[in-house]
Amino acid sequence: MNKLLKLEETAQLLLAVFLFYQLDYAWWIFPACILLPDVSMIGYLINTKTGAFTYNFFHHKFVAIGVLILGYWLNNQMVIFSGLILFGHASMDRIFGYGLKYTDNFKNTHLGWIGKNND
Repeated sequence: MNKLLKLEETAQLLLAVFLFYQLDYAWWIFPACILLPDVSMIGYLINTKTGAFTYNFFHHKFVAIGVLILGYWLNNQMVIFSGLILFGHASMDRIFGYGLKYTDNFKNTHLGWIGKNND
């Protein structure tokens, strides 16, 4: 099942890349911005509850799809691009096993514990 989920996330990342190439941006903009949603980890400087909230907000696919739909509705390429970055980044994270965070520990995600020591 794990391989099937990673394949699904890979397809979603490729969809984000495909939709990006429909926009009028240079090719290098997507890879240059794909890690920007990780700035949301700054919430962990306050505490794990705030960190989990900010991280999950910017890594939730429903938020990404909402931003994407808003961009198409407004016919605004920058908003569309933002939605695609959020969506593509969330898919990329899940390919590598990084899921939405629980409030007790950064390594505790909806996909399981991150790291070698899964105790």
